[in-house]
Amino acid sequence: MTKKIAPSLLSADFSTLKTEIETVENAGADLLHIDVMDGHFVPNITLGPFIVSAVRKCTKLPLDCHLMIENPEKYVDAFIKAGANMISVHAEVIQDEKIFKTLRNQNIKVGLALNPDKPLNQIEHFLPHVDYVLIMSVFAGFGGQVYLSKSTQKIKDLVRLRRKQKLSFEIEVDGGIKLDNVSEIAHAGADILVSGSGIFKSKDVKATIQSMKEKANE
Repeated sequence: MTKKIAPSLLSADFSTLKTEIETVENAGADLLHIDVMDGHFVPNITLGPFIVSAVRKCTKLPLDCHLMIENPEKYVDAFIKAGANMISVHAEVIQDEKIFKTLRNQNIKVGLALNPDKPLNQIEHFLPHVDYVLIMSVFAGFGGQVYLSKSTQKIKDLVRLRRKQKLSFEIEVDGGIKLDNVSEIAHAGADILVSGSGIFKSKDVKATIQSMKEKANE
C-alpha cells in the first residue's frame, strides 16, 4: 500500500491559506489534515466548520477532520456539510459505535483517534467499525511538538492487532513527524503520515513533501 502524506493545516500561514493549500496540493499531498479543538477536550481552540467550508472551496483533496472535542456527535453533521471526507473522534469521548454508523451512513470515512496514554486494548471492540485509527504521537492540543518515540512500538502493535482481527483499517499517525523520522514511522506500519510544522515550516515545502513520500515508500 502506498503511504500517504497529509499536511496539517494547523501549521499553515492563514493569512495566505489558499496559496498554502495550492502549494501542498501541487507538491503531491494526498489529503489535508484539519485539527478541530474546542478548548475543553484539549486546552486550545482552533478551527470549526466555517474554515472547513472555506478550505473545501480551495481544493479537491480529501479533507481529514480530527475532532478533538467533547460531544462530537453534536457537531459531525456541520463538518459533513462543510465538506469533510474523513472524520476522526477520540476514544475518550465516545461510549459506543453509534457515531461511527452515523458517519458511514453519510459516506464519510470513519476514524478513531487515540492519545499517547490510551492503550490499544481499550479500543479493540471499536476496530471493526472504523476505516482508520489515528495514533497521536504527541498529546493532542498544540502543533510543533516532538515525536514520542514510544509511538513507534504502538504502531507496530496496532499492525499486529489488525492482522489478528483480519481487518483492513488504515493507520494514521500525527505528531512530530518530520523528514528525519518519517521513514521509521512508515516502516513501523503507518499508512497516513500527518505533518504540520515539518512541512509548512520547512524552507522548501514542495521538496519536503516529495522527500517525505520517497522516504515513506522506500
